[in-house]
Amino acid sequence: MVETIVAQDISLPQLKEKFGLEPNTEEQLFPEWQEDLPELNELEKQWLDRVKDDYLHLSEYPMVEPIVKMVVLSPLLRIADFYRPPFYIIAEKDVQISSEDQETIVRGRIDILICQPQFWIVVIEAKRAEYSLKVGIPQALAYMLANPELQKPAFGF
Repeated sequence: MVETIVAQDISLPQLKEKFGLEPNTEEQLFPEWQEDLPELNELEKQWLDRVKDDYLHLSEYPMVEPIVKMVVLSPLLRIADFYRPPFYIIAEKDVQISSEDQETIVRGRIDILICQPQFWIVVIEAKRAEYSLKVGIPQALAYMLANPELQKPAFGF
């Protein structure tokens, strides 16, 4: 019998068992993200400080997912130039993945997908501010498995 799981309910052990995902704790996994990074200019530093300050202020109160997207994600996407060509942003993209034996199906909706046609750049799963960051990891990983080009890397946030 086929088991259907809502992506927001999937766990890391389920992803490991059903889809063979394994954590990689290698410190040099992405050395290009750790060395020779470009310096942020003064304006970028000011914008990042402002995002941080806004988040810290607003997180004193219940901050639901749409507010997290507006206050944190939107400015970060702008600073990273993801609103400009060659990138496209898709919101609330429906996805479905199946295990190799077709016994498990995971369905969900990606909050924000940044892509070029047929090339996923970043999958973003936003959660309420009071949640642990670990809450969204299994859901984001499940969505990343829906990448139509599995041989190419996909990144989650």
